[in-house]
Amino acid sequence: MDWATAEALALASILADGAPIRLTGEDVERGTFSHRHAVYHDVKTGARFIPLQALQHARASFEIHNSPLTEGATIGFEYGYSIQDPRRLVIWEAQYGDFINGAQVLIDEYLTSARAKFGQTPSLVLLLPHAYEGQGPDHSSARVERFLQAAAETNMRIANCTTAAQYFHLLRRQAALLETDPLPLVVLTPKSLLRHPLTASPLAALAVGHWQPVLDDAQARPRAIRRVLLCSGKVAVDLLTSKLRPAHPEVAIVRVEQLYPFPLADLRPLLEGYPDLHEVVWLQEEPENMGAWAYARPRLQELLENRWPLRYLGRPRASSPAEGSTNWHVVNQNALIEQAFQL
Repeated sequence: MDWATAEALALASILADGAPIRLTGEDVERGTFSHRHAVYHDVKTGARFIPLQALQHARASFEIHNSPLTEGATIGFEYGYSIQDPRRLVIWEAQYGDFINGAQVLIDEYLTSARAKFGQTPSLVLLLPHAYEGQGPDHSSARVERFLQAAAETNMRIANCTTAAQYFHLLRRQAALLETDPLPLVVLTPKSLLRHPLTASPLAALAVGHWQPVLDDAQARPRAIRRVLLCSGKVAVDLLTSKLRPAHPEVAIVRVEQLYPFPLADLRPLLEGYPDLHEVVWLQEEPENMGAWAYARPRLQELLENRWPLRYLGRPRASSPAEGSTNWHVVNQNALIEQAFQL
């Protein structure tokens, strides 16, 4: 089950449960990467067909609209929609995660501080395509560091999931909490991983699974592990599929799927399950002054309690979120993966 199919099943099941859905965004009807087939067009008549509006078992309405490249206005509107209709799952998707920059004033003034300032309880979902693909500074980073800097007092949820099943359960959890624990949800969604075999999930993982804030290394042999790589998002898939991985059974690759609230309770028993662990490494694609490192570092230091050293591995500090050259991106990304497996 690939990413887009899992999303469609999640939305269909939410409609069957009786929660209405509003999905808008920049090219959201087909998905920027042509992965989502939410709206079909008759080539002869031009008539539109929306499968999620034709479900016999649906007990709520579904609407989908492409929104213009005016992020500030659109986010303001969708924020207001989620406030005035709190029982509706309101989702907005950026064409690229970086485009959220255009709505930064709305994010700061309303989305992340609504509870503290106004007593409002928004539940707007932001889908922000994020990850380093060599497409340049303006198509790489959704600036997760900005959201994490504003994360406090349990004012939102931030996730960077790497499997279709995880995304399925994340959307369903958000819908289930609309009335009991409404919070904005920021999801760093994939680009190249949309069709990657490693992100696909068996149907059983959707049917009987659940959301997991942390994914342990399924191939790790606990007694063999000396280094744990903590990472989030696409770089984890780069590590898991690297040709260097089979030669280094002493390295475990642990995916932090939920960045806020930070899953300390899940990480503690996981690390303690590696009895001969020597060090913990936070690995990220983003420059050192961006990404989740600055946010995660003090929390991990508190968790580790000097039992194991904590190291950073990633791009050096930079003023730009990514390289302006595809060739330089490839060189730097390959070097990052090689360093991850060097003891």
